[in-house]
Amino acid sequence: MKNLLIIILISFLPLSCFSQSNPKDKDEKSEMKPSKNEDGEWELTVIDPQFDYFLNAVAKPISQYSESYLKTKNTFLVTEWNSYYHSGKYRNIIESGIDYDPRENYGIKFEYKLYQVFAYVNWRYKLRMNGLSGSDVIR
Repeated sequence: MKNLLIIILISFLPLSCFSQSNPKDKDEKSEMKPSKNEDGEWELTVIDPQFDYFLNAVAKPISQYSESYLKTKNTFLVTEWNSYYHSGKYRNIIESGIDYDPRENYGIKFEYKLYQVFAYVNWRYKLRMNGLSGSDVIR
């Protein structure tokens, strides 16, 4: 019985080595796009599990910022981020561009979360971005 289990496990081993997903098409453009939730508010989804920890334990609270300050900073940071993405710089960190329109009124919650994405990348991966304020750079 023990030998039978070993044979079955070994026979399934080659199957587990195959890729589970299709590779991305090189011409396919990868971008993070803001979307509206059911309440009509702009939403930004960050998949990295440590981002929630960062928001709750490390990042400055939303009350420390004004919406106009965040919008100004995000405009510069998105431009810098997208230039890194399009140039291929920091490929292991920046996997997509960001579709951000500075004329759009996203609301302070969205602007705060987007700004914290840049602060998080600085905190976690030590990627210096010129648009971050001094107090939000690696603490």
